[in-house]
Amino acid sequence: MTTDQNESGTETGGDTEKLTANLARIEELTARLTAAMQNRQPVRQSLQGPNQDLYMKAAAAYMSEMLSNPGKMLEHQISYWGKTLKHAVEAQHALVAKEAAPEDPTPKDRRFANPLWETNPYYNFLKQQYLFSAEATMGAVKDLDGLEQKDRNRLEYFSQQIVDLMAPTNFLATNPEALERAVETDGQSLVDGLQNLVRDLEANEGELVVSLADDSAFTVGENIGATPGEVVFRNRMLELIQYTPTTEQVYTTPLLIFPPWINKFYILDLKAQNSLIKYIVDQGYTLFVVSWVNPDASYADVGMGDYIEDGFLTAIDQVKTITGQKQINAVGYCIAGTTLQLTLSLMKKRGDKSLKSATFFTTMSDFSDQGEVGVFLDDDFVDGIEEEVKEKGVLESFFMSRTFSYLRSNDLIYTPAINSYMLGKAPPAFDLLYWNGDGTNLPAKMAVEYLRNLCQKDRFAKEGDAFPLLGEALSIEDVDIPLCAIACETDHIAAWKSSYRSMFKTGSKNKTFILSESGHIAGIVNPPSKKKYGHYTNDDWQETPEEWLRHAQFHDGSWWPRWEGWLRKRSGKKIAARVPGDSGVEPLAPAPGTYVVAKPKV
Repeated sequence: MTTDQNESGTETGGDTEKLTANLARIEELTARLTAAMQNRQPVRQSLQGPNQDLYMKAAAAYMSEMLSNPGKMLEHQISYWGKTLKHAVEAQHALVAKEAAPEDPTPKDRRFANPLWETNPYYNFLKQQYLFSAEATMGAVKDLDGLEQKDRNRLEYFSQQIVDLMAPTNFLATNPEALERAVETDGQSLVDGLQNLVRDLEANEGELVVSLADDSAFTVGENIGATPGEVVFRNRMLELIQYTPTTEQVYTTPLLIFPPWINKFYILDLKAQNSLIKYIVDQGYTLFVVSWVNPDASYADVGMGDYIEDGFLTAIDQVKTITGQKQINAVGYCIAGTTLQLTLSLMKKRGDKSLKSATFFTTMSDFSDQGEVGVFLDDDFVDGIEEEVKEKGVLESFFMSRTFSYLRSNDLIYTPAINSYMLGKAPPAFDLLYWNGDGTNLPAKMAVEYLRNLCQKDRFAKEGDAFPLLGEALSIEDVDIPLCAIACETDHIAAWKSSYRSMFKTGSKNKTFILSESGHIAGIVNPPSKKKYGHYTNDDWQETPEEWLRHAQFHDGSWWPRWEGWLRKRSGKKIAARVPGDSGVEPLAPAPGTYVVAKPKV
């Protein structure tokens, strides 16, 4: 065995036998790779990207711009050519003269953190040329006239996806960090990376789904989702968990949380120090949480009405029965927050006053502005989803996971893929990313109802319209009990401005809005102990979210204590702590229950 040194003096591999063995291992893994990819089921074209209409509109707008304003187009091109040529000459000179890379005016970018992107003339050339091209491409798209705003948003989004895909960091031959590691490890990193790739393909029937976390590091009910409690009710839609008290006394009014059914409920119960569930219990509340079933094709005809009747209303009645209370407080997160608002409208129609107050986490009910996720809500995608669920009975979790991942493709697709497949690194033991990969299916009827009537037609919140459901015309104006909403500043799924408008349109005269820093998950899972993200408040409701924020006050630290103070005022006096089973209702299973770990038959 021998060792060599690279220019920086770092020892590199030189074990010929190991390199030969690794090359043979690569051939073996390549055969497995080919076999795994042959198992891939075809995905209908309508779910792979926008239809041709968008490209035709873009081409027509570009040609129109060329004819009506050629000077503007030439200005774009000349600027791009000038930067490209100037830097090409400088880079060539540096390579010939063996000098350092030329001056780099491009902005800082996390993808190019390796020092070689700055110091090596060749890699710096690749980086600068890519960023010049990316800037020119997106600038040309943004400056196109003659497009409706919705089409412009979609064109910008899908153009950015292509630009991000073509980054030199995403290819082995142009990724210096990956090449260095391959040399230093005598090819072992490439073997490990290929093994990671084959593992992911085999685990997902030939579909490439990058593992974001080490699955072996977590067991639901042991080191995540482990707050003590009991399942006290079960039906075909949900398991109802009552948590074991940690205080001698609790507030009289119990609290019921409805998590989204797109993912599992334990996002609110990760590690003990991050668990909102544990925090609530420790503050002296009798807490119930719904764990939704992961549906299979037998749930094809389950719609929004079933989630309300057999889910929300049934769980509310069970909590009232178990605690002996006429009213309870409720929380809805994301899609469950939207459905909680639908439920409140229905309860108003029926004269049901079971809820004393409601809290909404990252909830959109006003879809007049669909935010970033709106690029997937045109008929081309929704028609494809409708065809898919008609055939399968469910919208498989893969599609929702992929959609949300592409909203943050560099963070949730390309960077993890580089680390895993090029650098050969094992996925991290990260509880939040583990949860992110633990998705659930959506019933066919429910998915179409939600996408058509709420997301596309905005029937619940649009003035003069209503969402027809369970024999009633449901409207956001009917939601009139005390409300609190927590939205997140950089939320790419439920845009905070849409959350604000949703609350603004409710009929409640007693409502509070809190804006947390960070995104859809990190902004909610933000315990006080971390002192990480702050939040904004403003007691005066303004006509626009922008105006509300302009007059808002910023507070350091988590919103959890502020919300708990709001909830405390609506939770009554203290009584002796309730223990699961003391009401005469026999517990069915320890928390986190059986639905959260069950695998559906699809």
